Amino acid sequence: MSIDVKRFGKVAVLMGGTSAEREISLMSGGGVLAALRSQGVDVHAFDPAERELAELKREGFARCFIALHGRHGEDGTVQGALELLGIPYTGSGVMASAVAMDKVMTKRIWLHEGLPTPRYVVLGHGQHDNAHTRTVPDTLGLPLIVKPPHEGSSIGVTKVAGYSQMQGAVELAARYDAEVLCEEFIDGEEVTCPVIGDGAEARALPVVKIVAPEGAYDYQNKYFTDEVKYLVPSGLPAAEEAEIQRLVLAAFRALGCRGWGRADLMIRGSDRKPFLLEMNTSPGMTSHSLVPKSAAAAGMAYEALCVQLLALARLDGTKA
Repeated sequence: MSIDVKRFGKVAVLMGGTSAEREISLMSGGGVLAALRSQGVDVHAFDPAERELAELKREGFARCFIALHGRHGEDGTVQGALELLGIPYTGSGVMASAVAMDKVMTKRIWLHEGLPTPRYVVLGHGQHDNAHTRTVPDTLGLPLIVKPPHEGSSIGVTKVAGYSQMQGAVELAARYDAEVLCEEFIDGEEVTCPVIGDGAEARALPVVKIVAPEGAYDYQNKYFTDEVKYLVPSGLPAAEEAEIQRLVLAAFRALGCRGWGRADLMIRGSDRKPFLLEMNTSPGMTSHSLVPKSAAAAGMAYEALCVQLLALARLDGTKA
């Protein structure tokens, strides 16, 4: 299907921003900018950390490609501002963006919908002391994962192997968040699966299997080394791949997501049961990013992917 890019009008790629993932956002946005420009789109970079969003309206931008990651980009705040300005944007709307950015709220919804996600304990404000943290392994077992529930890109995440590590892990996560999420560790294979589209039209792309050095799929390995191997096709049995795609579509719809997204999962080695970890509503679009890799396996070039996502841009309650 050919898309007339002239109908998009003047397009802004929102990139940079103020979150802990600013550096990655600039990389994602740069890739999207070049791709859309190569397809004849009238596209311009726009960094909300340096310019007021109201300038989008004053300068006649007709739609936005959101390449922001983390807070004030992926959490519903920018989406709400664009709703007020009346400028259609890529990705999920205000509510779904806000909910998906909060890993605790996401888990609550998934559990309510009967979708599998690891067991967890939340340490709220005032519960970061040793008296509270040392009891968490009794509930979740060891090892376990400690993370800030509102950050991405593995920022502030620790794998805790023993009781003595708990306090330091909680203090690290608490630098980024008032709440700290402690999560059961699922020992097995890490996979991710993107979704493109809206509602009944949404479809899951091929599953990507992630093989990191010594299992360390951290910030450095995600973006700045070539040590991590991304297998797509995943090499999983066809029935397993299909089940993961089914789960991811259900997870995407349960949160009210639209446009595109990417769910991260673990497959438990002991029984091959998949567990949903999180939903990314503004996934990375860098050279290392997983949505472009999966799309390529489905026969979609990076440039075509960017154009299709831009074509899906809309406001809450409207059609693309």
